Amino acid sequence: MAATPALAVLVKAGVPHEVVTFDHDPRERSFGAEAVHALTERGIAPDQIFKTLVIAVPGGLSVAILPVAERLSLKAAAAALGVGKASMAESAAAERATGYVLGAVSPFGQRRTLPTVVDAGALAWDRVYCSAGRRGWDVGVSPQDLIRLTNAVTADIRA
Repeated sequence: MAATPALAVLVKAGVPHEVVTFDHDPRERSFGAEAVHALTERGIAPDQIFKTLVIAVPGGLSVAILPVAERLSLKAAAAALGVGKASMAESAAAERATGYVLGAVSPFGQRRTLPTVVDAGALAWDRVYCSAGRRGWDVGVSPQDLIRLTNAVTADIRA
């Protein structure tokens, strides 16, 4: 049995993936920076490490996936998703909708499939890393598998 719902989805879909774990400091609140620090020490480029953000859009929630070091353009994300506006979702709403705690929101294995946009920069890499559904766990997958399994659109969503 897979250790998280995210990994279960990848295993079930037969998607090649690499789980990378690191020691998570429970006092740390900059989850993305912690992941970047840990993964770059293993030779993974910072721009390969992606964060999963839940955003509020008219009629519900959506997901935006982009490199940890980048800021999200809410306007660009909204346009890519075909809605008029977007804002960051409330933490509790994001956790309820995805089934993950903040700092461990994975694009895979969420409670409900949410409309998703992946930053087009992901396509420059053979493999990108995102949360595996637990703080201190990331998973590397091809950007094509990330896009396919999340039914995502791609767009330049960096601010």
